[in-house]
Amino acid sequence: MKVVRLKKGREASLLRRHPWVFSGAIEAVEGGPESGDSVLVVSHDRQVLGTGAYSPQSQIRVRLFCFHECEINKEYLALVVAEAIARRKHLQNDPERDAFRLVFGESDLLPGLIVDRYRDFLVCQFQSTGMERWKPELVQVLAELTGCRGIYERSESAARKREGLAAAEGVLYGDSPPESLLVREYGLHLEVDIVTGQKTGAYLDQAENRRLIRPYCSGGEVLNCFSYSGAFSMAALQAGATRVTSVDSSGPALKLLQRNLQHSQSAAERHTSVEARVGDLLRDWQKQNRKVELVILDPPKFADHKSHVIKASRAYKDLSLQAVKLIRPGGHLVTFSCSGAIDLKLFQKITADAFLDAGVQGEIVQYLHQSPDHPVALTFPESQYLKGLVCRVTG
Repeated sequence: MKVVRLKKGREASLLRRHPWVFSGAIEAVEGGPESGDSVLVVSHDRQVLGTGAYSPQSQIRVRLFCFHECEINKEYLALVVAEAIARRKHLQNDPERDAFRLVFGESDLLPGLIVDRYRDFLVCQFQSTGMERWKPELVQVLAELTGCRGIYERSESAARKREGLAAAEGVLYGDSPPESLLVREYGLHLEVDIVTGQKTGAYLDQAENRRLIRPYCSGGEVLNCFSYSGAFSMAALQAGATRVTSVDSSGPALKLLQRNLQHSQSAAERHTSVEARVGDLLRDWQKQNRKVELVILDPPKFADHKSHVIKASRAYKDLSLQAVKLIRPGGHLVTFSCSGAIDLKLFQKITADAFLDAGVQGEIVQYLHQSPDHPVALTFPESQYLKGLVCRVTG
């Protein structure tokens, strides 16, 4: 096997079972591995640390499959995929949900592979050279293990570009996905567009949070910002919100939201859609002296890299600052960050500063995070990207 040898003293993270080897930690590369080839990673004194996929164009030069010497082949990948699926067996038998994540990259020891299931269709993202190298075999494995009707690829992420890979999209196996697909989620029926929808078609990482925020919605007015297809809005209506306003800058997203209102038989007379920039609407509502019981902030990723943290922090703070000014005492702010570069401690500080600048007192009553089908590996904290706070306005 081709070998990547680390500099002296640079093996500590791998001994703690962190799956990334950065370019600056490498002393020598032996055997001339090409993009996606399997390599054996060894310490300066030749201690075996693991087996991974080589990525010559990425700062993350090797992503480890395992922390010993092993042969990466179809049989090995089939075993690891089967184990990932087995860990989600409870979801596959859950009558309340038929859309969830089957494979979550490094957390499932399949670095760079994302697989989401929407009823009988799978949507995959191959985000690393190692996964790209084994794409045909992985497609066969997934088809065999799941019995799905079709597998569609949505490999369009920035991570793939950093690996030196071009974007890729299209049918990999079986039938083409329908233009829209209805999935179940805790009493809701949500329409998913696998081909052109955001992410892989829906925000599955928020499924549990849409259930958990329902008690805060009952009997009050809700403002759902960055609403996309309106899943949070449907959950709020189902929970008994007196009125829900959904705000998004995308007209097509709001049209999808309107269809979801019909699919879930939600009380459309208690719902209003507004096509606008969230920041503009929050300020307009302040001028109108409008007040609500709950504001949901679920913005897109503001910090894709550590270099973006300062700018992103200002953006998160401004959103929370403007939102808090609209909330009646006793009401709640539900705020999220999906930026991996913004950790929970920083996000909590940003939110606290927003309350302080708004002249409002508050307290955290619940922490939220990504759904359990997106598990956080204890040795890979980078897998914890979604964090949320439910904050009560106390005065």
